[in-house]
Amino acid sequence: MKKAICSVFFLCGVFVFSQENAKNDTINDTKTGEIQEVILKAQRKKQFADKAVYTFDKEALEKARYAKDLLKTLPELQLDPISNTLKSIKGGTTLFLINGIEATDMQIRSVQPSEVIKVEYYDIPPARWATRADTVINLLTRSAETGYVFGADLTSAFTTGFINGSAYANYTKGKNNFGLEYSINLRDYDDRRVQSIYDYQLGGEHYRSDENKKDHFGYTFQNIALRYTRQVPDNYAFQAKLNMDIFNSFVNGNGGSIFTKDNFSEEHQILKNGSTEYVTPTLDLYFSKNISKKDELSLNVVANHFTTDTSEFAKEWIISSGQSVFDNDMNLKAKQTGVVGELAYTHDFEVGKLSSGYRVSNTSISNDLQNLSGFSEYSVNYLEQYVYSEFAGKIKKFSYRIGAGLMNIHNKSAENTFDEWSFVPKLVLGYQLKNNQSLRFTSSYKPKSPGSSALSSNVVQLAPNIVQRGNPFLTSQQTFGNNLIYSFNNKHFDFNANLFYWNTQRTINQFYVLDEALGNYALTYENAKSSQQYGVQLTGSYKPFGSSLLVIKAVIAPASETVRTSSGALIKNNYIGNNFVVSSEYKSFSMQYQINIPVYTLSGAFLNLNENQNHIFVSYKKKEWTLSTGMYWIGMPSQYKTKSLPESLVNYSRVGQIMNNKSMFVLGVSYDFSKGKKTDLEKKLNNSTAPAATF
Repeated sequence: MKKAICSVFFLCGVFVFSQENAKNDTINDTKTGEIQEVILKAQRKKQFADKAVYTFDKEALEKARYAKDLLKTLPELQLDPISNTLKSIKGGTTLFLINGIEATDMQIRSVQPSEVIKVEYYDIPPARWATRADTVINLLTRSAETGYVFGADLTSAFTTGFINGSAYANYTKGKNNFGLEYSINLRDYDDRRVQSIYDYQLGGEHYRSDENKKDHFGYTFQNIALRYTRQVPDNYAFQAKLNMDIFNSFVNGNGGSIFTKDNFSEEHQILKNGSTEYVTPTLDLYFSKNISKKDELSLNVVANHFTTDTSEFAKEWIISSGQSVFDNDMNLKAKQTGVVGELAYTHDFEVGKLSSGYRVSNTSISNDLQNLSGFSEYSVNYLEQYVYSEFAGKIKKFSYRIGAGLMNIHNKSAENTFDEWSFVPKLVLGYQLKNNQSLRFTSSYKPKSPGSSALSSNVVQLAPNIVQRGNPFLTSQQTFGNNLIYSFNNKHFDFNANLFYWNTQRTINQFYVLDEALGNYALTYENAKSSQQYGVQLTGSYKPFGSSLLVIKAVIAPASETVRTSSGALIKNNYIGNNFVVSSEYKSFSMQYQINIPVYTLSGAFLNLNENQNHIFVSYKKKEWTLSTGMYWIGMPSQYKTKSLPESLVNYSRVGQIMNNKSMFVLGVSYDFSKGKKTDLEKKLNNSTAPAATF
């Protein structure tokens, strides 16, 4: 595997170095200052150690409806047709900013293309975002005085419950800006088919459960946001934002099972119902002050308080006798309070920029739980502190970013308290080989706390003799990573080759154990000894005609991953990650086709197959209106597979298919209107509280 990866990396390097140089495709200004507010006549890219800076040509600005259309032309971004939002083709978490402030999809839509100065694409996020996102995109725009903008869009299927809708409005008057947003994502599928097999030895006897279920499931997620911004240029900025997430989900399923014990088998009936709901009001306050021309101080506070109600009722019984095999009735009411505060300071030197800060986040959860173990009341508290400082600069063809920090993780539950301080260093080096070629190296070390579900002491019945529970005694995992990245771009290519190696100690790992007290198997969590992942990731875009008439985006990532469990067993998996997007724009028409070849990746004691993709969409723009149509999962349902590894005590496999979205046809319409321009706040801190605690 190592030889194959090195060969691929070498051949790609030879291929790219043989391409023609294109000096006009780079920004000649190598200073750390901002690009002037002019519309460039050619699309350009400048590669720095931790980011790429993109500008857009006149043709792209004229074709785009809004800034979102510009962003989706970046080589490593794509429009996700499922959620109608922008995502990285490499996967991971993507964070979008407008002038430094965290932005929603609708805020990006509210920016007119002519207002865009440039886009900063951070594939190596700075310290203040590094713990929250894998990729950060910062959209820099011009400031304006007065104006308003509003719009709405709706996409819906005809034969099943699938709706994406949103509406937004912004009004700017002088130094004041008001914004209102609403979005809804609704799914209601009544034909999901799941086959699960549990095969294991217990007490010297062989057991097997072969389940086939059909269920009706869905969810509705709504978001309402109201914000006020006041900005006095070169002095201060203030923003207050009230955000509310409204979520509810359900599942109602039934089916049958063939239960076998040695040579004896019997038919079982299965019933499973469940639901989750919460309303999350969040207040986000931000203030920044320019102390001098080179110094800025910023403060951000985010807080919320809400209750999550989760219920699950699962039952299995013998058909012939009606005798119960198990009854699982779980009800969880979690009252959750989250607070995040961050203070940051920046200073501009002639040779670079210094950024320092302190962030603290605290999540407190009070649980009222009824499950197989009876009724219990317990509280947990997750505290994380992060002190950081980094310096970024450039010397001729060399660019660098050196950072260091201290992170404290303090998790307290009824059973255990974990407290640990970790040193968090980061090094980023870059060298400009030619005007359109660069080489970068990054090295980092960071801890990661387990999630609330992994730490939970809740117990849920999955099948006869099989339960699932968390582990309150988990500790944080610590990851050390290195990347060597080669970048090349010209009129036709924008290409990155990333040779990577990641090593994680105390890896949080899910696996089956024998619970001697209960006399069954439990799916739980452990801190494995270590894990590692290495390979090469090839990403980028190819424009055969040097324009948006035809664009091919691709990710090809051969990799190898291993996990050394706490017992010393070595688990290994090789795969070739991939994703392909073909798009075309001609006058008012646009088209996108997206496909992948699903591959298995390690997840604890399991191999999970990523979701299959085979989607096509076409749209037509007429003034402020855009009409679209498309088909999801052409000729196939969406499919999800999981299987256990040979090392697992329980031989488990699961195949799920959502038949409702097979060749699902959708129609969409959107309207976007603007008059004048708006003022955007240049916010330097962006935080969010922990998500709702469920199991």
